Amino acid sequence: MAKTILIVDDSAYVRQALCGQFERESEFEVCGEAENGKEAIAKARELHPDLIVLDLSMPIMNGLDAARELRGLMPHVPLIMYSLFGDAFAEQQARLVGISELVSKSQPVAILVSKARKLLYREAA
Repeated sequence: MAKTILIVDDSAYVRQALCGQFERESEFEVCGEAENGKEAIAKARELHPDLIVLDLSMPIMNGLDAARELRGLMPHVPLIMYSLFGDAFAEQQARLVGISELVSKSQPVAILVSKARKLLYREAA
């Protein structure tokens, strides 16, 4: 059975690209999308994804604040920060709120998919 992923980014283009990339992989299914942290929390409660991919900088509620709430609601769901973060402070804050992996948008999307696979299937490896 495919693992479900919630994609959270304020850019419709990025969400569409990530959805396409994950849906090309048979072991993943995108269960939903959100464009800000507040919407991500509501969608996560509704959809119960196996993994959440979050942007850092979003309107209404940023990825760090959303991650903090999501970690409390779903402590066992891995969170990947997929963002143009660039400083050590942002990375440190992401780790402190429970982000499992950090992937820069400047890296190939295949790295994001690889890290998602590692997080979701590590117990089977």
